[in-house]
Amino acid sequence: MTMQAEFDSMLYRTAVAQLDDVAKKVDLEPDIHERLRHPRRALVVSVPVRMDNGRTEVFYGYRVHHNTVLGPTKGGLRYAPDVNLGEVTGLAMLMSWKCALMGLPYGGAKGGVRCDPLAMSARERESLTRRYTAEVIPVIGPDLDIPAPDLGTDEQTMAWIMDTYSMTQGKTILGVVTGKPVVVGGSVGRREATGHGVVHTLGQVLRRLERDPRGQRVVVQGFGNVGSVVARLLWKEGCVVVGISDVHGGIWNPRGLDIQQVSQHVMESGTVTGFPGAEPLSNAEIIEQPCDIFVPAAVGSQIRDDNVSRIRATVIAEAANGPTTPEADVILRERGVTVIPDILANAGGVVVSYFEWLQGLQYHFWRENEITTRLQEVMTHAVDQVCALAEKNDVDLRTAALMVGVRRVADGYRTRGLYP
Repeated sequence: MTMQAEFDSMLYRTAVAQLDDVAKKVDLEPDIHERLRHPRRALVVSVPVRMDNGRTEVFYGYRVHHNTVLGPTKGGLRYAPDVNLGEVTGLAMLMSWKCALMGLPYGGAKGGVRCDPLAMSARERESLTRRYTAEVIPVIGPDLDIPAPDLGTDEQTMAWIMDTYSMTQGKTILGVVTGKPVVVGGSVGRREATGHGVVHTLGQVLRRLERDPRGQRVVVQGFGNVGSVVARLLWKEGCVVVGISDVHGGIWNPRGLDIQQVSQHVMESGTVTGFPGAEPLSNAEIIEQPCDIFVPAAVGSQIRDDNVSRIRATVIAEAANGPTTPEADVILRERGVTVIPDILANAGGVVVSYFEWLQGLQYHFWRENEITTRLQEVMTHAVDQVCALAEKNDVDLRTAALMVGVRRVADGYRTRGLYP
């Protein structure tokens, strides 16, 4: 069956191509393979919002469940001007493999609203969030689908969703979302979890490559919630962060950037651009600068066949979802570049989201050292499993990670069968 046109996007094509490639390596049955290429359900809604100028504007919203064979679905909610059904569907598929790889009792989901949150007031964003929640209420819930923050959304967004959902139930439902503020049932350590997971995973892989993190030159594309944490932690570990970028542009200093000072500059100006003592670069240029480690922590499809030949890093840690296209992946593999795939590198966020979900269901909250210890245990086990499989089968880390994730989901389908 050909790919449905309504789901067609670069990210969806990437996710399906990765699945098709790994299906051959794990001897996936054709019927299970076909089921995995398509989402279980996809909801498209209109989201009318009364703007501050009194005019009503209608936005498109999406929520996609890729599969539910291992449990309720889990996935972020993003607000961005170019969000579409295909992108959300591709990200939901990647979430399925990520959750399965980490051993979590979840299927993959993703959501989005096509809007520009930076151009909206706080009141408009709240109205947008509450109306979107009202529209998708039939498909979310603590034992059905649990949203979390993503690009353009944050803790406050999750609090609005939880409150809106709870008002319809007549009681507070902590488990309907994760990534909430701690004061309303969030988990300590959740905000930094994805960044912590990236750094921990990168450290495990560097150790296997017999490379000391100290002195490694690092470029981080994206300085949001994930990229800023990665840059700060690597800087503290002795890495030399030579380049950083955000949506407005990038900065470069071959002698290294003081991340504490960069963070202060961002707090004051809202962007890394204009940081004194650094050379300004575009986002396209920052990817191509000489470095040892490149961390894409922005949006998807940033490493493509038209720019991959100019990437000079020898290790890439994918903090973003789907930052590398299949065509670029092949070239990086042929060049011997070590790519730590997104479903492994950035899984710290969903792992601690799982911890938060458990805490909310039990109304029992853990200490931060418990969160950190358990996160590192889960991530270390996943890295060990992926590296061992990669060595045994002589494949790259992405293929090995997908083999683990796809096999577990497929095992769920085999065990449960096909209804009716």
